[in-house]
Amino acid sequence: MRFLREEEKLARDVYLTLHEKWKLPIFSNISKAEQRHMNRMGVLLARYGVKDPVVNDATGEFSNKELAALYKELVARGSKSVVEALLVGATIEDLDIRDIRRMKLNTSDANALDAFAKLECGSGNHMRAFTAQLAARGEQYRAKYLTHVELDQIVSAQHERCGQTGRERVEQRRRGAAGQGRGFGRGRGGPGHGGGHSCNH
Repeated sequence: MRFLREEEKLARDVYLTLHEKWKLPIFSNISKAEQRHMNRMGVLLARYGVKDPVVNDATGEFSNKELAALYKELVARGSKSVVEALLVGATIEDLDIRDIRRMKLNTSDANALDAFAKLECGSGNHMRAFTAQLAARGEQYRAKYLTHVELDQIVSAQHERCGQTGRERVEQRRRGAAGQGRGFGRGRGGPGHGGGHSCNH
């Protein structure tokens, strides 16, 4: 929980910094979702009386030294070009989903599993937003942490409402099969599209 709290901060901080650099709406929009992810993990830490690693909420400040170094590395890479910035976004979501899935295997606590599921759902939406923006520029993200099959499954799925229960999401998918076709990976991520603005989590 402590690690995921700071990993969500990593995502938020990188996206805020890259938004300042490139002014792409996707970074501003998704950084707000990452703040909600941070808050969700903060609530979970408080519930179980676990010390919060975020002692300084300033951008780029981390208790975890590896995350602090990764922040610098990703910002430097994302500052090279818009495409590199979008690739950095996809890389962060790739890492986040991989780590969340690992965490889910290490607990049977219902509250933790519910929080992890919502984080994974949101990260899937973000991944679809970033890969759509890249596709609109003739670029493709290749999985670095997930398998290529796992990434393809995420990108080809529809946008999800992450505040819903698992049963509600199943029903939504069934309704979506009737032809709504509103996933981020279905050609709606052109350069003028904000991407990630409707993440409900």
